[in-house]
Amino acid sequence: MLLGLAAVFLAIQGIREVNSMLATAFMALNLVIVVWPIQRSLARHIPRVLASIVAGLAAIALLGVMIWAMGWTITRLIQELPNYSQQYYHMVDQLYSFASRHNIDTNAVVNQALDMVRGVSFTTVISALGQVASGLTNAVGLILMIIIILIFMVLDSAGFSARMTRLGERHSPTLAWALSNFARGTRKYWVVTTIFGLIVACGNWILLAALGVPLALIWAIFSFVTNYIPNVGFVIGLVPPVLMALLSSNPLTALWVIVGYCILNVVIQTFLQPKFTGDAVGITPTIAILSLFLWAYVLGPLGTILAVPATLLMKSIFIDIDPHARWLNAFIASNPATSDQDPMRLSDLLARAKRIRVLSAIVHKPGVTPEEAEAANLELNALEEEAAAAEAEFGTESDPDSTIGPDSTTGPDSTTSPDAVKPKTGPTA
Repeated sequence: MLLGLAAVFLAIQGIREVNSMLATAFMALNLVIVVWPIQRSLARHIPRVLASIVAGLAAIALLGVMIWAMGWTITRLIQELPNYSQQYYHMVDQLYSFASRHNIDTNAVVNQALDMVRGVSFTTVISALGQVASGLTNAVGLILMIIIILIFMVLDSAGFSARMTRLGERHSPTLAWALSNFARGTRKYWVVTTIFGLIVACGNWILLAALGVPLALIWAIFSFVTNYIPNVGFVIGLVPPVLMALLSSNPLTALWVIVGYCILNVVIQTFLQPKFTGDAVGITPTIAILSLFLWAYVLGPLGTILAVPATLLMKSIFIDIDPHARWLNAFIASNPATSDQDPMRLSDLLARAKRIRVLSAIVHKPGVTPEEAEAANLELNALEEEAAAAEAEFGTESDPDSTIGPDSTTGPDSTTSPDAVKPKTGPTA
């Protein structure tokens, strides 16, 4: 155990030495996984290389929109703050007057706190925000690295289906399953996070507009972007609208902004989103927040955004497919029952359950021959029994989008086909 912990520590320190390269490569991989459905759909109608190029352009567009939204909101805040400099100094004067009228004990701590507040120059605040915007500009090199790696990954993905099939058939069925499970869960995580981010952003926009906070739409967009940082992103997205409400209106309005944001965060991001996120990636909210700090330390700033996918990758490779380490799922998995379940057997049963829908469509297809209908019915009856067993044992349904490509049943966003990776040879629970 001690040797294992020492090895993990040394690995983390080694990764930190090249964290920029690894973080950008992993970010590019996540973008490729997100746009894979686009590539898969287009490949049915156009050459795969052309489909890969279109998918790559879509990934670059997604990255560009996120960067533009973050830079735009910070720029607008910098432009708007100088208009409220008088309100800021007036607010500080009121704070001193309040302390004087109520004979507040001006001990050393209070004096120091008040001096710190009064000592903050409005020009200093604007300068600090300017440095943040400048930091975004300096990140151009990092963004270009992501785009370059992304382009090559997208081009390579045209033949990825065959590579995954070969890995599963001839080398390591368990590793093929783990990679497929990671990619499928990662794509679902980004989809769930985006959907709930939009819901929260719309709620924030309605709240800020009702309270008359300036630039309500901008702060709603800002909260949507920061939503991709697990848990901590809510706090980051809260600061600008509270500051603007305090300067443009009064402390009561700022308090209502905090209350409204907290209610939306508690209801949606604390109660609802973790349930769907946990189902997508299979980890508890506690592990999600701990992974945020870990991967921020290991991978740098990008680690805050990539924390959950990185945790899912480690879990899929080192825990889910290892019967000797699967007991950890009793503590870290959203469904503790997975600690004694064979995930490859589950994939086998769910793939068969999916086949039921295909056979049902064949049976009811106009013009089907009696021989085809009879063969489909025979296979359908057998598969329905196995699907019922899967639902009774695992309490889940098959994923209609579980294939990676038009001609393959295995890939980076799929539940690997049992025929492709021979799950009978995989680990047993």
